[in-house]
Amino acid sequence: MAGNQNTASVKTGVRALPFKERAAYTWKEIKRNRASYVLLAPFMILFVLFTVVPVAMAIGLSFTYYNIIEPARFIGWDNYMRLFLDDSVFLISLRNTMVFAVVTGPLSYLACLLFAWFINELRPKIRAIATLFFYAPSISGNVFFIWTYIFSADSNGLLNGLLLKLGLVKTPVLWLMNPEWTLGIVMVVQLWMSLGTSFLSFIAGLQGVDRTLYESGALDGIKNRWQELWHITLPSMKGQLMFGAVMQITAAFSVADVSSALVGNPSPLYSAHTIVLHMMDYGTVRYEMGYACSIAVILFALTLASNFAVRKLIKPGD
Repeated sequence: MAGNQNTASVKTGVRALPFKERAAYTWKEIKRNRASYVLLAPFMILFVLFTVVPVAMAIGLSFTYYNIIEPARFIGWDNYMRLFLDDSVFLISLRNTMVFAVVTGPLSYLACLLFAWFINELRPKIRAIATLFFYAPSISGNVFFIWTYIFSADSNGLLNGLLLKLGLVKTPVLWLMNPEWTLGIVMVVQLWMSLGTSFLSFIAGLQGVDRTLYESGALDGIKNRWQELWHITLPSMKGQLMFGAVMQITAAFSVADVSSALVGNPSPLYSAHTIVLHMMDYGTVRYEMGYACSIAVILFALTLASNFAVRKLIKPGD
């Protein structure tokens, strides 16, 4: 604790220095830790080349008209004005994406945490099998196509066959063609596939909790497993909680393949159209790259704002 306080006080003192002295201090620290920077260099070079540079280029191109064939032509804010004032399909995709993120993001996050907590209580061999069982859908490629059989529009579909047999419907329901159902079905399938990297990180976090903390908690008055979870387990794995939140938010905002494969692109009346699908339409079909980049910038801003809000709610190390 004292070491953390000393470090914080040093950082505060450095920030109070004039710019030249602060730059000199920073350069001195870089030289002192040059071995660490050398080890970080390969990752940082790849990160800058394949993440920072493309993002910067997309932001720049979003202010241009660019169709790949002709040179980019600067048009200012026209792409953004067109997005919000003239593109009604974009507004539909924005609404669908926000609904998708608000519903599936928290639900998938809680599902990952609860399933990881339950599985962590099992014996090691059973835990390994259960982990593989729940993790498999997220790594099985196009396994979600099984849902096209479940929601098939004819009487041979699993759900329609069951409803017809029970007498709940008289004719098969067009599940994947009815705009009232498409977005909900895509959400269900996405939730089914959501136990991925976040799920594994939560299991790793649960495995890394110091067991002696539970003994100390029992002496301090913790009486049941829910109190252990709230007062000991969750505070001990804030790093994994943060990582899982970022991954689930990113997945919720970037959904595209599931929607396109199940209900088509475009979906009936754009009922399951998302921002990513709209961006792909303009970028890979119409080749209006400047306009597609403006859509990408909006998506990037939404994801960044959501991640920033989560970082405020979950503060690792507190």
